[in-house]
Amino acid sequence: MHRHFTVTGFVSHDGRTALHWHRRLGKWLPPGGHVEADEDPVQAVLREVHEETGLEVTILERAAFEYATPPQLPTPAAMAVYDIPRDGSFDGPHQHIDFIYFARPALAAGGGAPTLPVDDDCWTWVDEATLRAGGTFTHPSGRAAEVPDDVRELGLAAIAAARGA
Repeated sequence: MHRHFTVTGFVSHDGRTALHWHRRLGKWLPPGGHVEADEDPVQAVLREVHEETGLEVTILERAAFEYATPPQLPTPAAMAVYDIPRDGSFDGPHQHIDFIYFARPALAAGGGAPTLPVDDDCWTWVDEATLRAGGTFTHPSGRAAEVPDDVRELGLAAIAAARGA
C-alpha cells in the first residue's frame, strides 16, 4: 500500500478552533495537507495552515528533551494513519500518515480576533460547546455536515492547549 506523509494543524483561539467544510469528504475538518519534498512536518503544517486560512500561526510546542544538538522539532500532539479510498488524484487506495499539531494564531500588535477566509470552503471558528455536543455542525450559511469524532476530540484538546499556552 502507498503511504503519504501529511500534516494537520488545529488552530485554536479564544475557546474556538478553525474548521472548514471539506467538499469531497462532506465533513468539517481542520487545515492540512501533504508534506512536500524537502519539508519537515513543522514547515509543512505552517505552510498548509497559511495556504488554506491565510493565518500565520505559532506551533504550541510540547516538552522536549534538554539536549541542544542535534536540533529538535516540536513533537506532534498526535499521529494517526488514515485509510484513503481511491480518489481522482491517486491511482488507488492509500494511507495518510498524519502529523497532527496544535497551533494558535500569531496575533498582530493590539490583538483582535483572527479572520478566516470567506469562500465556498465555509471556514469558521467552532466553539467548545459545539464540539462537546458532537454530531452535525451547521454553518451560518446553512451547510451542515458531520464533525468526525477524532476532529472533535483533537479540537477540544487543541482549545485546552491554546488556553494553557
